[in-house]
Order: sequence, then C-alpha cells, then structure tokens
Amino acid sequence: MSPATLLAGERRSQEVTDWAARVGWIVGLILFVALVYWLMREGWKWRGQLQSGIPDLPAIPDDPGAERLALTGRYHGTTTAGQWLDRIVAHGLGVRSRVELTLTEQGLEVVRPGAADFFVPAAHLRGARLDKAIAGKVLTEGGLLVITWEHGGAEYDSGFRSDRAAEHTAWVAALGGPPAETAPGADAAAASTEERTTTEGAR
Repeated sequence: MSPATLLAGERRSQEVTDWAARVGWIVGLILFVALVYWLMREGWKWRGQLQSGIPDLPAIPDDPGAERLALTGRYHGTTTAGQWLDRIVAHGLGVRSRVELTLTEQGLEVVRPGAADFFVPAAHLRGARLDKAIAGKVLTEGGLLVITWEHGGAEYDSGFRSDRAAEHTAWVAALGGPPAETAPGADAAAASTEERTTTEGAR
C-alpha cells in the first residue's frame, strides 16, 4: 500500500468534532452558573429580610473629635458577635470594600468608597482582637482586625485588614483586647485552697 493511500485512510479515520454536543455542554454550564448566582442572590435578599429589624446605622458626625488612630485597608464584613459565619447584610454591612478607618474621641468612623459609611459611638465599642476569619473570608493567623460593637441591643463583629498589618496591634491596645483567659485548672486550684483553709479554720 502506497504512502498516499495510507495518508488518505488516516484522514478518513479522524474523528469528526461533535459541535452539537459541545455547544450543549457549554449552554448547560452557563445555565448552571446562572442558577447558582440566582440562588446566592435570593439567599442574600432573604437574609436581608430577616435582618430588617436592625436599626439604621448612625451617620458620621460633623465634628467627630480629635483623631486617635487611622488606617486604610479593606473591610471584609460584619457578623453577629462570636459567630464568624453569621453574615450581616442589612444596611450594606455585607458589602466588601476599601475602607478608611478612624478612631476619634467620639467613636469609630468607617468610610467605605463605593459602599455605605457608618459610625460607631465610643460608648458602643466593646473591644478588638486579632483573628483570621470572618464572614467566609479566611486570612493568616492574626491577619484580621476584628472590632466588636453594639447596636440596637445586639453585638456585632466587623473585620478589617490594614494595608500595613502591623498597625492592628495598636488598635487592639486602644480599644481594649479580650480579657486574659484563666489558666486551665486555676479555678479548681482556688476552690481546693479555699476548702483547705476552711477545714483548717474549723479545726
């Protein structure tokens, strides 16, 4: 068999692209992505309706007082205090954005280009800590500044990341970090000591 005959046979044996099947897969994938997006959007709207009872956030006052600390970075979201996956979406709190954060004598200014600004009065600030996750955003250990604040009778955690992460510790110090945990067994030891003292006194 000549080379020309072999080449012709190979050409005839090549698979023909099934364009109908390929287009069907692409259309199916697009529809699937659209469905997931629609479900996410409906879930967001449903969560917003559940949180409709949250009062409007205070506006930034005209004269917030002297500046104590400031940073620029990113706002990663707000959750119910202590529940890093319970995202708050009411009043635009679920929108991630750039942020300019300023601590003043009167409270905390949260300025967000492209999203709603808000203000937390000083009396409503409950503390700050270093963490690694909030509202589905996970960073390195200690890479997130989480500020706890009270509004409308409930407490919330808001997560921020400065463009210079080393600044986080100054914010924790200024706002008051979490109380030191009691060493394991300390309560039991104290109770045992108290019991021995009581027994000896009775003797």
